[in-house]
Formats: sequence, structure tokens, C-alpha cells
Amino acid sequence: MADDSQQPIIVKRIKKVVGGGHGGAWKIAYADFVTAMMAFFILMWLLGSTAQGDLEGIAEYFQNPMKMSINGGEGSGDSSSIIKGGGTDLSRKLGQVRKGDTSVQRATNADASRRRQSGGDISDAAAVEQAKRRERARLIDLKGRIEALIEADTQLQIFRNQILIDIIAEGLRIQLVDEHNRPMFDISSDTVKPYTRALLRAIGRALNDVDNRISLSGHTDAAQYGGGGAGFSNWELSANRANSARRELVIGGLNADKVVRVVGLADTIPLQADDPLDPINRRISIIVLNKEAEEEIRKDGTGHSTETAVQSADDAETLGRNIEQNAVPFGR
Repeated sequence: MADDSQQPIIVKRIKKVVGGGHGGAWKIAYADFVTAMMAFFILMWLLGSTAQGDLEGIAEYFQNPMKMSINGGEGSGDSSSIIKGGGTDLSRKLGQVRKGDTSVQRATNADASRRRQSGGDISDAAAVEQAKRRERARLIDLKGRIEALIEADTQLQIFRNQILIDIIAEGLRIQLVDEHNRPMFDISSDTVKPYTRALLRAIGRALNDVDNRISLSGHTDAAQYGGGGAGFSNWELSANRANSARRELVIGGLNADKVVRVVGLADTIPLQADDPLDPINRRISIIVLNKEAEEEIRKDGTGHSTETAVQSADDAETLGRNIEQNAVPFGR
């Protein structure tokens, strides 16, 4: 008979597995890592987007906090700072000079104030210059549209050598000139030829797309009337032709209020000074004025232009030669 005390004792142990790869401890470490990386990138972004002067001010504040609080400055004790670092000395009494408020500091503050004022003047000048550039860009765009308009119309293409378009100090200038076999007006008359009428009306529609005002001037060659200057002369003829051109522009769609000046200049400003009788000297000049030129014209009637400021025959000849050199025939 077997002894019961000799039977083996069996102990069952249950091994508990805690989470393993599915536990949550690693998530906490990963969240800390992501938070640290986010803080790092925010710091890098702030350093990259902060001006160098502000960075130097921040560094100066942490290196010499007492000096910055005494002397003040943007980012520390300045009252305009978002994060106030001091502000007005509450212990200061009326008439008392705050520490650091020396004559040198006062001179520095006055100099900074002058620089700020000068900066305002520079900003105004920059704004004016920017407006001029935008206006010039609009006139250049208008030049391209008029050229494209003429190029797209088969009836107007034949006149492209009689159209001179260029940018001058006053704005965009469009000149319609005569040819030997194709004059714009009847001889010694202000009656517009049919093809000139079509061209002027097409230009009138294009000019109405911009806000700029218009100036017109008529020019003749040097051939004089028999009566001389006492009777009907090239002065009257050039003025009448300029006004006829104005009427055709208005009929074509140009707002009549856009025209600020219509003048006749006779033969005082020839395009071809070497040959005063050259047909190219007979022309109509249309100037789309920039704002500065328009203001000069409106100033008590004393505004001058490259087309009107002729003081002598020598001036006229020189001016005519300059215009001839600068004018570029359309289509070439």
C-alpha cells in the first residue's frame, strides 16, 4: 500500500501578461516627443519671422534686464509694447529727471523722431512714384490695345504707317500724319476724309476705356495762305482741324468731358524740320494725359507741354527734331 505522503504536489501558477505591445506606456512617451518637437518648430518659426532688431532687443533684455528697464526701449519698458516690461516710473515726481534721461538720451529720442518724420516723407514720395508707375503701365497697355485694334481691322491696316504712337513725359501720344497720296483732310480744309473719320472713331472708343483726359493739337506744313497772317492762316486751319478731330472722337464714343484742351499750332513744331513742306508735318496729335500733365494744364491756364512750349524758331526746330527721333511708326 502506497504512502499518501509520497504523492507529488502540483502547483499551478498563472502568468499574467501586462499589455505587451498593446500597452499604453509608449503612447505617453511619444506624445511627449511630439509636444517637444512642436515647441521646437514653433521656436524656429518665431526666430525666423522676427526682425533682427527685435532679436537683438530681446537678447539685450535678458543679458541686461536692469539696463533695459532703466533706459527703456521697444520691447521692454516702452508703453507701446504688447508685453509691458516697465512703462512709466511711478516713483518719479514732477520735474524730476529719471535715471538715464540725460541730454544724450533726449538727443537720441529727438533724432529718432526726426527719422520717423523723414520716413513718412519718404513713404509719401514712394506712394506717388508707385502711382506714376501704375499709370504708365495703363498707358502702355492702352498703346498695345490701339495697335491691336488697328491690326485687326483690315480697313485700318493700310493707315498704320501714318500712325505714330509713343510714350512721352505727358502721357501716351498718338499722331496721325499725312502722306503724299493719302491726306487726312481736304486741301486747305478741315473736312475729314472718310478713312480718317473711321480711324478717329475707332481710337475714340479705345480712349474711353481709360480715366485719363485728352489733349488735341493740330499741325500744318509751312505752306502759307496768300493773305498772310492778317487773314485766314495756318493757325486757324490747324485749330479747326484739331476741333474736327475732337468731334470725330466724340462721335466714336469718347466722353466729351475727357477733352481738356484743343489747340492749333500751325507749322511751329514740324516733325520734319529739314523739309517744312513735307506732308508728315501735317498731322493731328492726340495725347492721353497723365495726372501730372493734366494738373499742369489746369493750373491757372499756365500749364505747358512739349507741344505748346515753343519760345523761338530755334526751339521749334530742335523740338521737332527730338519728336521725329523719338516717334516710332506703328507697325514697323
